[in-house]
Amino acid sequence: MSKKTVRDAFTLVETIAASFILCVAVMMLVAGSTRALSRTRLNRQRERAAALIDKHLAMIDTTGIEEFIKLGRMEGEFDEAPGYYWKVVTGSRSIDYLYEVTITVGWIERGRPYSLSVDTMLDGTGTLLGFMSGLQME
Repeated sequence: MSKKTVRDAFTLVETIAASFILCVAVMMLVAGSTRALSRTRLNRQRERAAALIDKHLAMIDTTGIEEFIKLGRMEGEFDEAPGYYWKVVTGSRSIDYLYEVTITVGWIERGRPYSLSVDTMLDGTGTLLGFMSGLQME
């Protein structure tokens, strides 16, 4: 009579190895989704900053740049967007009534500062000369 061995179950080592592989795969998925959520949140904040820059630039264009030219540099916080601050730096060009304007909107996320900056040219008559040139992100 021969002895027949039947193997119907996994060994303890096989079970531990499979559990380890499963844990590593789950941790990688969680890390990837966490990174994706962080990037999504940061992109949302950048979009908000771009909208605030656009709104601020329209306000400067509507009211006229003369007040900003006198001061050369202005800064403050947005009432409608808590946590966001703005800075406007102006300078004149050698061409009459042409002014260089840099608008920077910044915010702090988890202790780290972020900012979005736009450089453009405005003329002294209160009309926007061209499309925003030089979109920079820090």
